[in-house]
Amino acid sequence: MSFDDAYQALTDHDDDARWAYGTGFADPLAGVPTALPDGVDGADLAAYCLMIGDDALILSHRLQQWVTRAPELEDEMAIANIALDLLGQARLLLTRAGESEGAGRDEDDLAYLREAADFRHVRLAGARDDDFGHLIARLLVFATWRLALLDRLSASRDPVLAAIAAKGVKEVTYHREYAAGWTVRLGDGTPLSRERMQAGLDAVWPLIDELFEPHPIEQRLTGVAVDPASLRPEFDAVLAQVLAAATLDAPEPGNATRDASASGGVTRDAQVSGTATHDEAVLGKTPGRDGRHGGELAEILAEMQGLARATPGGVW
Repeated sequence: MSFDDAYQALTDHDDDARWAYGTGFADPLAGVPTALPDGVDGADLAAYCLMIGDDALILSHRLQQWVTRAPELEDEMAIANIALDLLGQARLLLTRAGESEGAGRDEDDLAYLREAADFRHVRLAGARDDDFGHLIARLLVFATWRLALLDRLSASRDPVLAAIAAKGVKEVTYHREYAAGWTVRLGDGTPLSRERMQAGLDAVWPLIDELFEPHPIEQRLTGVAVDPASLRPEFDAVLAQVLAAATLDAPEPGNATRDASASGGVTRDAQVSGTATHDEAVLGKTPGRDGRHGGELAEILAEMQGLARATPGGVW
């Protein structure tokens, strides 16, 4: 693809498919078989795609909120590109969910027309960021976990999931490297930067265990989904290596929620979405996967879905 100038590239719409994944990129799933694998329930596959698709969609939106707020221009660009990577993953996964469930819903229907209780992302993806240290801590945890997940998912019996995961591994490798670099920079920097980075870790730590709790849908999709519990050893090893380089301490499980309160972390969300250990006895160990979210998701959806709901069927 070549154009005389950038404006011509922006105004040329002969190939609308290129806008789905970035100017000039081919469809990453071109030629991939889309039939359901033998013995796989379409509803279960759709639900699983929604789980990991919503993780990407909601965190992408949170990252977009940091554009113009990052400490350096280069970081605004980096965060925006990470958000776009996750949005691309979300689009592919939501499309696969719509195909698998057989209800005729497409990615736009699933992103813009579902209610909060129908979203299946882990709570980590939707939590608020009180400062840049909190954002980096959350991105480090999320990217470390998701990279391990996508790496194993690239061997899924579902060829579409395998292709999406293989593409995502390349992207999330950079996400993890970016977050790890900033974690070391802040943790091994000034006393203030170390304090803010440690506070960010304290804030996200209570949300980690949910990432590794198997859900019944994951357990039924043998050979298609990934058992999240199997990801924990790699996750712990990577986090330990990064925190050691950053001269930071892993929060004590019993103190994480209290520390989050002191640092202005996720405690506000804990009150409504069950971050605290006490609430997990009521909500179960995977509240996000079961559609139990707090007020933070309502805020996200009001912003993300506003235009689509105000102009039903609109095309732009």
